[in-house]
Amino acid sequence: MRIFTGSWLCTALCAFVAVAYAIPANAASLQATVDLSKQRMYVSVDGKRKYSWRVSTGKQGWRTRPGSYTPFAQRKKFYSSKWKMSLPYLVWIGQDGTAIHGTYQSSKLGRTASHGCIRLSIGNAKKFYSLVEKHGMWGTEVKVRR
Repeated sequence: MRIFTGSWLCTALCAFVAVAYAIPANAASLQATVDLSKQRMYVSVDGKRKYSWRVSTGKQGWRTRPGSYTPFAQRKKFYSSKWKMSLPYLVWIGQDGTAIHGTYQSSKLGRTASHGCIRLSIGNAKKFYSLVEKHGMWGTEVKVRR
Protein backbone atom coordinates (compact mmCIF):
# COMPACT_ATOMS: atom_id res chain seq x y z
CA MET A 1 0.00 0.00 0.00
CA ARG A 2 1.45 3.41 -1.02
CA ILE A 3 -0.25 5.92 1.29
CA PHE A 4 2.28 8.76 1.25
CA THR A 5 3.89 8.39 -2.17
CA GLY A 6 3.89 11.71 -3.98
CA SER A 7 2.07 13.57 -1.23
CA TRP A 8 3.15 16.89 0.24
CA LEU A 9 3.20 15.26 3.69
CA CYS A 10 5.81 12.74 2.61
CA THR A 11 7.91 15.47 1.04
CA ALA A 12 7.71 17.61 4.19
CA LEU A 13 8.43 14.69 6.49
CA CYS A 14 11.40 13.54 4.41
CA ALA A 15 12.81 17.09 4.36
CA PHE A 16 12.42 17.37 8.15
CA VAL A 17 14.15 14.04 8.75
CA ALA A 18 16.97 14.96 6.36
CA VAL A 19 17.56 18.28 8.12
CA ALA A 20 17.24 16.79 11.61
CA TYR A 21 19.86 14.16 10.90
CA ALA A 22 22.15 16.43 8.89
CA ILE A 23 22.74 18.81 11.79
CA PRO A 24 25.06 17.36 14.44
CA ALA A 25 23.94 17.73 18.05
CA ASN A 26 26.94 19.91 18.90
CA ALA A 27 26.27 22.43 16.12
CA ALA A 28 24.43 24.93 18.32
CA SER A 29 24.73 28.40 16.84
CA LEU A 30 24.28 29.94 20.31
CA GLN A 31 26.53 28.68 23.08
CA ALA A 32 26.62 29.89 26.66
CA THR A 33 29.28 28.72 29.08
CA VAL A 34 28.78 29.42 32.77
CA ASP A 35 32.03 29.34 34.73
CA LEU A 36 31.09 28.67 38.37
CA SER A 37 34.56 29.51 39.71
CA LYS A 38 34.59 32.92 38.02
CA GLN A 39 30.85 33.63 38.31
CA ARG A 40 30.72 34.60 34.63
CA MET A 41 28.72 33.56 31.60
CA TYR A 42 30.39 33.66 28.20
CA VAL A 43 28.10 33.79 25.17
CA SER A 44 29.25 32.82 21.69
CA VAL A 45 27.30 33.20 18.47
CA ASP A 46 28.37 31.06 15.51
CA GLY A 47 31.58 30.18 17.33
CA LYS A 48 32.60 33.78 18.10
CA ARG A 49 32.53 35.09 21.66
CA LYS A 50 30.20 38.08 21.82
CA TYR A 51 29.51 38.61 25.53
CA SER A 52 31.01 38.06 28.97
CA TRP A 53 28.59 38.74 31.81
CA ARG A 54 28.75 38.54 35.60
CA VAL A 55 26.33 36.02 37.09
CA SER A 56 25.21 34.71 40.44
CA THR A 57 24.86 30.96 40.76
CA GLY A 58 23.86 28.61 43.57
CA LYS A 59 24.94 29.42 47.10
CA GLN A 60 26.01 26.88 49.74
CA GLY A 61 23.44 24.10 49.94
CA TRP A 62 21.91 25.10 46.58
CA ARG A 63 24.84 24.65 44.18
CA THR A 64 24.25 25.01 40.46
CA ARG A 65 24.90 21.64 38.83
CA PRO A 66 27.64 21.41 36.18
CA GLY A 67 26.62 19.83 32.89
CA SER A 68 25.38 20.47 29.37
CA TYR A 69 21.84 21.73 28.87
CA THR A 70 19.43 22.58 26.08
CA PRO A 71 16.75 25.15 26.95
CA PHE A 72 13.22 23.80 26.83
CA ALA A 73 10.95 26.73 27.79
CA GLN A 74 10.99 30.52 28.07
CA ARG A 75 8.87 33.17 29.81
CA LYS A 76 9.43 36.93 29.54
CA LYS A 77 7.64 37.53 32.83
CA PHE A 78 7.47 34.86 35.48
CA TYR A 79 6.62 35.04 39.17
CA SER A 80 7.84 32.20 41.36
CA SER A 81 5.38 31.55 44.14
CA LYS A 82 7.94 29.15 45.64
CA TRP A 83 10.61 31.85 45.97
CA LYS A 84 8.19 34.81 46.09
CA MET A 85 10.05 36.79 43.47
CA SER A 86 9.87 37.88 39.85
CA LEU A 87 12.20 36.07 37.47
CA PRO A 88 12.23 38.21 34.31
CA TYR A 89 13.43 36.84 30.98
CA LEU A 90 13.48 33.28 32.27
CA VAL A 91 14.98 30.45 30.18
CA TRP A 92 14.54 27.00 31.75
CA ILE A 93 17.49 24.68 31.20
CA GLY A 94 17.16 21.94 33.84
CA GLN A 95 14.30 19.56 34.52
CA ASP A 96 14.96 20.23 38.21
CA GLY A 97 13.86 23.86 37.71
CA THR A 98 17.28 25.34 36.99
CA ALA A 99 16.98 28.41 34.79
CA ILE A 100 18.81 31.46 33.54
CA HIS A 101 16.96 34.67 34.40
CA GLY A 102 17.26 38.31 35.32
CA THR A 103 17.55 39.57 38.87
CA TYR A 104 16.74 42.83 40.59
CA GLN A 105 19.52 42.01 43.11
CA SER A 106 22.30 43.15 40.80
CA SER A 107 24.58 43.96 43.74
CA LYS A 108 24.96 40.19 44.27
CA LEU A 109 26.19 39.48 40.74
CA GLY A 110 29.71 38.09 40.66
CA ARG A 111 29.20 35.84 43.71
CA THR A 112 27.06 32.88 44.68
CA ALA A 113 23.60 33.96 45.81
CA SER A 114 20.85 31.90 44.16
CA HIS A 115 18.97 28.70 44.90
CA GLY A 116 20.65 27.03 41.92
CA CYS A 117 19.58 29.25 39.05
CA ILE A 118 21.92 31.40 36.99
CA ARG A 119 21.12 35.06 37.56
CA LEU A 120 22.00 37.86 35.15
CA SER A 121 21.39 41.60 35.20
CA ILE A 122 17.99 42.44 33.71
CA GLY A 123 19.58 43.88 30.56
CA ASN A 124 21.79 40.85 29.98
CA ALA A 125 18.93 38.45 30.71
CA LYS A 126 16.83 40.28 28.12
CA LYS A 127 19.66 40.01 25.58
CA PHE A 128 20.16 36.28 26.28
CA TYR A 129 16.40 35.66 26.09
CA SER A 130 16.29 37.38 22.68
CA LEU A 131 19.26 35.36 21.44
CA VAL A 132 17.56 32.10 22.46
CA GLU A 133 14.41 33.23 20.63
CA LYS A 134 16.46 34.04 17.53
CA HIS A 135 18.57 30.86 17.47
CA GLY A 136 15.90 28.54 18.85
CA MET A 137 16.09 26.27 21.84
CA TRP A 138 17.55 23.41 19.77
CA GLY A 139 20.14 25.84 18.41
CA THR A 140 21.22 26.80 21.92
CA GLU A 141 23.61 24.94 24.20
CA VAL A 142 24.36 25.91 27.80
CA LYS A 143 27.42 24.44 29.51
CA VAL A 144 27.93 24.86 33.23
CA ARG A 145 31.45 24.09 34.45
CA ARG A 146 33.35 24.36 37.72
